[in-house]
Amino acid sequence: MENLDQIFTLIAENENITLNLDILETGLINIIALIVILVYVGRDFLGSILETRKNEIITSVQDAEERLNEANRRLSEAQKQLSQANVVIDEIKKDTLVTKKALLESEAYQSKKDLTTRFNRALATFRSKERQIFLEVKQQIITLVLQQTTARAQETFGSKKRATELINDTINKLEGDLL
Repeated sequence: MENLDQIFTLIAENENITLNLDILETGLINIIALIVILVYVGRDFLGSILETRKNEIITSVQDAEERLNEANRRLSEAQKQLSQANVVIDEIKKDTLVTKKALLESEAYQSKKDLTTRFNRALATFRSKERQIFLEVKQQIITLVLQQTTARAQETFGSKKRATELINDTINKLEGDLL
């Protein structure tokens, strides 16, 4: 800054630059007149432009406020919907747990029922086989007893006819007890 002052001081000393106080020579009146004419004539023109710009700005601000209010309203609705969705999700989770529990209980009951049925069938099959084996053993014992009796009767009585009659009589008497 000092350098700039020094430059102007040197120029003023060497070039004899001085301040001209003559208003007519400097054109100061012309400049002031020009400014007054611009203000007087341009006032309506600039005023209307500024008024238009002011209205545009006000409209833009109002639109922005309306959009903000709409966005806030939508946000509020979205939050309500989110809370409702969370409630529904919680209900669905509870229902799912209840359904799973009921399904598991049902499956457990069905499995128990199936196992009981299978066990009863196996037990019935076992008893049937046991009875069949018992009857087969009984039949074999009867057959052996009859064979031995026939053999003893033949040894004792000798005649085949008399032994056959005795055996048939004995079988007829025992028929109800054997079967």
